[in-house]
Amino acid sequence: METSLRYGADEKQLLLHAKETFKVQEYSNLGNKENLNIQGALRRRNHRGWKTQDGRFFATLTVGCAPRRRARLVEALNRLIRRGTERVPLGGVPFGGALLGRDDISRGHDYLPYEAIGDEDKGSPVDPGRPKKVLILMSDTGGGHRASAEAIKATFELEFGAEYDVAVVDLWQDHTPWPFNQVPKTYSFMVKHETLWKLAYHTTTPRFIHQSQMAATSTFIAREVAKGLLKYQPDVIVSVHPLMQHVPIRVLRARGLLNKIPFTTVITDLSTCHPTWFHRSVTMCFCPTKDVEQRALKAGLKPSQIRVHGLPIRPGFGKPTKPKGELRQDLGMNEDLPAVLLMGGGEGMGPVESTARALLDELYDKTTEKPIGQLVVICGRNKKLVKTLKSLDWKCPVQIQGFVTNMVDWMAACDCVISKAGPGTIAEAMIRGLPMVLSSFIAGQEVGNVSFVVENGAGKYCDKPKEIARSVAEWFGPKAAELQRMAENAKKLGRPDAVFKIVHDIAKLARHKLNVQNTQKLVYT
Repeated sequence: METSLRYGADEKQLLLHAKETFKVQEYSNLGNKENLNIQGALRRRNHRGWKTQDGRFFATLTVGCAPRRRARLVEALNRLIRRGTERVPLGGVPFGGALLGRDDISRGHDYLPYEAIGDEDKGSPVDPGRPKKVLILMSDTGGGHRASAEAIKATFELEFGAEYDVAVVDLWQDHTPWPFNQVPKTYSFMVKHETLWKLAYHTTTPRFIHQSQMAATSTFIAREVAKGLLKYQPDVIVSVHPLMQHVPIRVLRARGLLNKIPFTTVITDLSTCHPTWFHRSVTMCFCPTKDVEQRALKAGLKPSQIRVHGLPIRPGFGKPTKPKGELRQDLGMNEDLPAVLLMGGGEGMGPVESTARALLDELYDKTTEKPIGQLVVICGRNKKLVKTLKSLDWKCPVQIQGFVTNMVDWMAACDCVISKAGPGTIAEAMIRGLPMVLSSFIAGQEVGNVSFVVENGAGKYCDKPKEIARSVAEWFGPKAAELQRMAENAKKLGRPDAVFKIVHDIAKLARHKLNVQNTQKLVYT
């Protein structure tokens, strides 16, 4: 614990009899270049500390003691901090163990709530009659995390209406200081330079590395993260991002709220997922597949903490659609020719143009001078790509679209899909029973998505535009039986009710939390 202390006789006596164990560190204030080390003072156990030039006392220590005395010690330290300085928040201090390493002591029951907050610092008790608040933590590192967050939010609104107030928050961008708020931009840069991303992904895989990294990071951002979390006064917290477990849980535990506010994780990777997804102190962890469930168990989560429902996808995918012929008519497509859907994500990135040009040649039979299929291209926000593709001389029916909000209909109107190996697109395609040609993947978290699709017979992987186009042409011709078989396999893997099951489980946790509140008033400090 690192803080500023100015204490009197009562506090000295309490600290003296707390059976303390000290882990000495160095305090550094870069603002006025003060540096000091209190190791000598603590070894002498005279609690004098060290003085700076302006006469203030400082101490740097980690305290471990019996639970009852720990509560009394926390009360004393609260008084000391309020009396001395507001520079370092008590909420950022992990009591009971060292700062680095130990998975935040692994379990929440090792910690007691901070009983010592003064009445002047306490908020109003939560009103049981108000809408229950769900806080979803995400970050725009790729589009999948926000898509899952929005799917959960939409399903809450669909299932419960005004009974739940759901907020989606980018914790890193909105509630951390520079440079931590640059995480989304940093991610975008690194994934475009594969070697850098591989280095970052794999070097942080060992537990002692990423836990130490998260613990060190929390010393810089704990205060702002605490403000961001407590601003919403949530009844339940949902993380849909691998970097949204360790620091928030550390802050909640330090404020005595971890056992009072359910914390859940919804994993959005289908197979190979980074170990930072798994934190042993979560109330519940929602895994999309059995493979991820095994990884969670290996990471130390208990079976009672794990649910396997599938990936949360927009609730519209769980509803029946119009017959394919009617949809094609509504969308301006040919009603008879088989259709392939080419997707470039929200930004229209990847080899979309070269793949479209290859399909232009392969979907036209030069012998009969007739098209054997039709093409739908979703370019996202890439207006330049839309303009380029529309300028081509197409010999087969084609639909060039920018950013669309009715992806459910476009998928239901097509027979197969070409896309990068994003988990959201894969899950949506499986629900619709669409065979997939995966054209690319992000090293690390998306590698397993490719094997998941291929090994389950729901599609194939190919990164060369001409070969992709040739495979689709074969599916629309001599290998139609293979296309049908893959469609059946994909349909079996689809979980259209996943988001509904996840939302109802989260709602149960929120209701249980409010029931407990009726006997124990919860205050946010």
